[in-house]
Amino acid sequence: MSLPLIAKTRTWLHRLLGEANRQYYNNVWKMQIGRGCRISRSAKLDKTNPKGIHIGEYTILTFNVTVLTHDFVNRKHSDVYIGSHCFIGCGTIIMPGITIGNHCIIGAGTLVRENVPDNSVVVGNPGRIVQSGVETVEWGMKPLTI
Repeated sequence: MSLPLIAKTRTWLHRLLGEANRQYYNNVWKMQIGRGCRISRSAKLDKTNPKGIHIGEYTILTFNVTVLTHDFVNRKHSDVYIGSHCFIGCGTIIMPGITIGNHCIIGAGTLVRENVPDNSVVVGNPGRIVQSGVETVEWGMKPLTI
């Protein structure tokens, strides 16, 4: 069964606007946002040190995610690296200097204060690894099992 024309149009428009958003972050703010990333319009990417944000391909940052790249109290700027094929849940806060590996899932409302290894699921405040060895595909989704 094929999708109705309105659904196809909406999908095409969503992809076009997502790519325009990525180009805006890369070209205007000099962030490094990978191909196929989806970043919610309500996500907060730190503009104090925008060159410090590095996000891999096919990663999604859902609504109200905050990515910090500066520490005002200690007067330092620290880069944040988020890997490819990751899902960052709503309300997550990623502190400065953090590296999140590839194929990770960060649960909603998590405070990420420590580096996250590849293929991990992290939840809680503060964030704790609850599962390792997970497999993900685009945007941190688990692969289909037949």
